[in-house]
Amino acid sequence: MPRTRPRPAPVVGLLAGALLAGALAAAPTSGALAADPPTPSDYTLTVDRTRTGPEIGERMYGVFYEDINRAADGGLYAELVQNRSFEYAPVDNPSYTGLTAWTETATGGATGTARVVDDEHRLNERNRNHLRLELHGTGGADARHGVTNTGYNSGIAVERGERYDFSVWARTDSRRGTPLTVTLHDVSGEPLAAPLRPTVRGDRWTKYTGTLTARATSTTGRLTVAAGGFGTLRLDMVSLFPRDTYKGRPNGMRKDLAEKIAALKPGFLRFPGGCLVNTGSHEAYEAPNWERRRSYQWKDTIGPVEERATNANFWGYNQSYGLGYYEYFRFAEDIGAMPLPVVPALVTGCGENEATDDPELLRRHVRDTLDLIEFANGPVTSEWGARRAEMGHPEPFGLTHLAVGNEENLPDAYYERLAAFREAVEAEHPEITVIANSGPDDTGATFDRAWELARETGVEMVDEHYYNSPSWFLENNERYDSYDRFGPKVFLGEYASQDNRFRNSLAEAAFMTGLERNADVVEMASYAPLLANTDSVQWSPDLIWFDNARSWGSTSYETQKLFMTNTGDEVVPSTASATPVVSGPITGAIGLSTWATSAAYDDVRVVSADGEELFADDFSSGAGRWTEAAGRGTWTVEGGAYVQTDTAAENTMVTAGDPAWHDYDLHVRATKREGREGFLIAFGVKDTGNHYWWNLGGWGNTRSAVEKATDGGKQTMIEDGTVIETGRAYDVRIEVRGRQVALYLDGEKWGSFTDDKVAEPFRQVVTRDEATGELIVKVVNAQRTPARTRVDLGEGAKVAPTARLTVLTGDPDAVNTADERPIRPERSVIRGVDTTFTHTFPPHSITFLRIGERTS
Repeated sequence: MPRTRPRPAPVVGLLAGALLAGALAAAPTSGALAADPPTPSDYTLTVDRTRTGPEIGERMYGVFYEDINRAADGGLYAELVQNRSFEYAPVDNPSYTGLTAWTETATGGATGTARVVDDEHRLNERNRNHLRLELHGTGGADARHGVTNTGYNSGIAVERGERYDFSVWARTDSRRGTPLTVTLHDVSGEPLAAPLRPTVRGDRWTKYTGTLTARATSTTGRLTVAAGGFGTLRLDMVSLFPRDTYKGRPNGMRKDLAEKIAALKPGFLRFPGGCLVNTGSHEAYEAPNWERRRSYQWKDTIGPVEERATNANFWGYNQSYGLGYYEYFRFAEDIGAMPLPVVPALVTGCGENEATDDPELLRRHVRDTLDLIEFANGPVTSEWGARRAEMGHPEPFGLTHLAVGNEENLPDAYYERLAAFREAVEAEHPEITVIANSGPDDTGATFDRAWELARETGVEMVDEHYYNSPSWFLENNERYDSYDRFGPKVFLGEYASQDNRFRNSLAEAAFMTGLERNADVVEMASYAPLLANTDSVQWSPDLIWFDNARSWGSTSYETQKLFMTNTGDEVVPSTASATPVVSGPITGAIGLSTWATSAAYDDVRVVSADGEELFADDFSSGAGRWTEAAGRGTWTVEGGAYVQTDTAAENTMVTAGDPAWHDYDLHVRATKREGREGFLIAFGVKDTGNHYWWNLGGWGNTRSAVEKATDGGKQTMIEDGTVIETGRAYDVRIEVRGRQVALYLDGEKWGSFTDDKVAEPFRQVVTRDEATGELIVKVVNAQRTPARTRVDLGEGAKVAPTARLTVLTGDPDAVNTADERPIRPERSVIRGVDTTFTHTFPPHSITFLRIGERTS
């Protein structure tokens, strides 16, 4: 996923304005549904059963897993102890120490010290830190000194009657041995299980194990490991694992999360990312680079868990690699999904723009990729097949697809290195499909160049990513209609509408009808991201949310599940009438903003198309005509200019003028003073969530674009590689005419666009389920008006008189939470189905109608 802008969490603020931004006559309004239901609009839906559409493969829909939002440790990976091997460090997060999530504890008068060390006594070269306890031998026979772990979120969650497997690696210099007491207790100190009392003997690392059975249910549990006696005790890899993992796998998956993923019946599992794959150093895990953030490299993640490396996750925390490549392959197998690993291409992305020129490093990564294929598919007699067998899986995993790279911003450098991977894989494993990608966005220079190179080089499949506003998804249902049917296929590896409300799911569902209609081009698609821990959110929206004890699907989860479990085998061509459109000019006030940058603005003028001056401000009399939002930057008038001085503040927009303005020229003089980016000049401003802005020097001052914000979600209208110089004054002019916009920088035309796409709220696709013989009529009605629809299945159709109906419907602002699921499937049976019949699709609804064949 692109790291172009931090995403708000966990749910973006209240949506403002209409979903369709005034493009439709019957646009929904924000807030609750209207008290008086509107008069239904009339539609037609005609199915042409005489023609056949594209086949839909069993891998059409899948899931994309990345360790973001603490999706692994503290999430899908079932380990309950945080920082179990004491490897947390400031390189992971500036607030971390080796004792993060641990506190020192003592009972019965015991004294001692606890310190995390990296010395010659370490467990192994990859697990370098361990805890050294110096025990003073004070207190009585039951005196204990040690450490307590807080787990994740509010604590360690346990359930009464369930078993939890404890293990620790330990060594002691005490000749008598060192007695341990392992207790599982509530935050208040109340015991949650009978303690374990192993004795550590010998000054060599040994693994000690035991099982704790919970006497009570708690979400605020703590695990204490404490020792008695005198001397030096060393501890590492302190683990508490639920026995009841998904399918009972040791070192396995948290059951409720895994079950929710499995319930989607995904056709593939893309792993392990994402931005963490291709960012950071590409060097191997070895001295002198122990503490550097490295790109995700699969060989770091296999073998015994105590011998695996840890890494500084791209998303700002430590990742243990307890959930590694073996576990990913096994999980894919367990949920019936095709494994689809992603390996680094040695060109960074996600805001980093570097290409590695070391040929030896490239050769190593190519070799590692070939070894990965052998690990997945090789016989037990091969080197890496034997490693797989040693871990418990002698049978091959059946790898068929592999992606190289993720969202690279340097397409030429990326495709140059991709060629080395493709050549090697195709020579040794021609059965493997190597997937390329088209960068971090749905359009623009990087996207166009990447696709050009994909076609030139004969790539089989291209991975597209985009996160856009609901309007974008409603406007782009036909996106793939014009793609070359004989060119590279599309893997839509990451997409989502920018929020977790039902209105976002409606827009995604409307878009998905277009994906299915173009299943001969789009062969695979996965919403992203998959998981989010409520206490650690780097990105929103997300498909499944969780805390330490509960998990729940978002409204988009319910939408994806409906599509993924009712896909069908082939498209049956169909057409539907369109919604009448009321169009008008771009209207709105003006705005000035910055993003992690200080900038100065002066000589702001707005002139109508016929030459009338609508607004002028040189700030000689202050900034009283501008509206500032509380907490958004620091704006002052300095030297006759309006200056935003806070270089950490993001989206500091101030606004002025009349929201009814249209057909005007906006003139601004803008100067970047300091910071990461350039400046943002807004027009067509309705409010802070609905506007256009010219983002000059955005994305770390690597490119510039016009973005359209609708209800807080953004989409790119036009972009190029313009960067902004610090200290230079720029003359900016934005010309708005109807729905056409032209942009000028220092008197030169920078670009133009026309915003005239229609956000159609009524979309459909029809597929056939070969196993049942049913037609699956899928209809999205993303508006507040009911859609009274005449359905025509074609003359001579043998139609059963009843049909099965599944509907998602509700308030477009509804959000599924841990406590409430306002959006969930409603199932029923409708009668009176015939060759032609009328059905009214509810407002704000996603409907799946399964129509069977008449048997007599």
